[in-house]
Amino acid sequence: MSLSAARLSIKSIMIWLVIVVSGSAMLLSTLVTNYLQHAEVKEQLLQNVRSLADMVASNVRPIMAVTPTDLDEEMNRSDQLANMLQGLDSFPDVLNAHIYSALINGQTPQMLALYTKSTSTAAKSKINDMARYFTARLDEDNQVIEIIRPINIEEQTLGYVYVRMSSESFFSYVSGTRMVQVATIVLIIIAAFLVALKYGQMLANPIQDTNLMLQKVARSRDYSLRFSASNVREYDHMLDSINILLSRVEEYISKQQQAERELQTLNSRLEEEVNQRTIALKSANNELIQTLEKLHQFQRQIVENEKMASLGDMVAGVAHEVNTPIGLGITASTMMLDRLAVIDQQFKDKTLKASAMERFINESRENLNIIYRNLDRAAQLISSFKQVAVDQTSEEAREVNVKQLIEETLMSMRPRLKKVTHTINIDCSETLNVMCKAGPLNQILINLIMNSLIHAFETVENGKIDVIARLTDDQKLKIIYKDNGSGIPTSIKKRIFDPFVTTKRGQGGSGLGMHLVFNLVTQALNGNIKLESEEGNGVEFTLTFPVTVKKP
Repeated sequence: MSLSAARLSIKSIMIWLVIVVSGSAMLLSTLVTNYLQHAEVKEQLLQNVRSLADMVASNVRPIMAVTPTDLDEEMNRSDQLANMLQGLDSFPDVLNAHIYSALINGQTPQMLALYTKSTSTAAKSKINDMARYFTARLDEDNQVIEIIRPINIEEQTLGYVYVRMSSESFFSYVSGTRMVQVATIVLIIIAAFLVALKYGQMLANPIQDTNLMLQKVARSRDYSLRFSASNVREYDHMLDSINILLSRVEEYISKQQQAERELQTLNSRLEEEVNQRTIALKSANNELIQTLEKLHQFQRQIVENEKMASLGDMVAGVAHEVNTPIGLGITASTMMLDRLAVIDQQFKDKTLKASAMERFINESRENLNIIYRNLDRAAQLISSFKQVAVDQTSEEAREVNVKQLIEETLMSMRPRLKKVTHTINIDCSETLNVMCKAGPLNQILINLIMNSLIHAFETVENGKIDVIARLTDDQKLKIIYKDNGSGIPTSIKKRIFDPFVTTKRGQGGSGLGMHLVFNLVTQALNGNIKLESEEGNGVEFTLTFPVTVKKP
């Protein structure tokens, strides 16, 4: 698999590295040197202006020290000052010079004399802006330097000298310096480029040779080729490692070819054995498929037998339960027949008394009440049993009241439940009506209750069972069944819904009760069941399956 083409080569990396490093170093050095040199030249230029202004102030100090008494003396002083300033012609950089009087008693200074170079223009008066020029100012736009210095005698200011000089020499120096520095940088970069080009080629050539050699090895698959030494020590180490790798690859390929030859010989032997064992395996598979089909048939038959056994137990219990109220009804009716015969004989003999008749009427009323209650009780038992039996043998959905369905299930289990002291609580709305398959739900509740009675409450005297029914937001019926029994052992908790899993092996337990519950929930009701249990802390089964809601 080839890699994507790289954008840079060793030669280009070397060239750019040398150019960038040398160029950056030279540029930084040039900037620092240029800044320091220019600062020094600028300071020297400013110092020259200050010295020249101080010299002019010193020269005119004797003239300024004499205060004129009349107009002629004042005109004479102005001529002397003007002549003094004309001496600035010997300084080629001086453009203008002014002499101002001092600020006396708040009076505005006056210009006493001025000088303007013949090749320059006159400078404006600085009387209103003198304080700005007490420090030398470099005007880069006009390329001039301006300064005002005081004329002092014994700490008394007699006036001020303004000097304006050209700074073209400074800017010419700066421009020339920059040209020289730029040319130097360009020459250094060119030299660095040539050096980097030469040494980059020296570094790249061995790698190119190595690459060509490796391509040749890859095309020809001749791993006996070896690399020769180079002029660079690091490349020699790399080439030695590649030579070692090639020798090991050559050795590995030789061993692989030998192994392939042995494998071909072994494969030819194995093909015959595989053909023989394939025939035997097909025969065994056919027998296994037949055995599995028989096993599934037996399993379905066992499940059906389990359901019928449960129904048979319920039939026997209900029959026994129905006999009690019928027996009481027969006893009460027999007593009434005996008392009726006595009353009839007394009536015929005309010995019937009112008290006897009243007693007979009271006894008859009590016996008829007894007969009615017991016959009604028997009718309820038979009706509940009939509905449960129909539900268990029918897979059709019908409209049911969930609480009534649970109570009918408990009624059908009354012969078994009245023998124990456990309590069963139902938490369900009396108006919860749904369309669902009542038979599977009835069978699920019976199996869960029987599982609690047989296993969970084996060592519990007063157990408690809670059956909670709710309608979820997504129109599904959620039934929570929980007890406070012994819980499910950890060893079988993950396998509780598998067939033939029981803790009563050899004691009459088939291990199909919870398997039947799982199949009824997931297949008959198209729902799911979840188990939560800790050994010693009871169990909680959560059943959720879709229903059609019927509003009350």
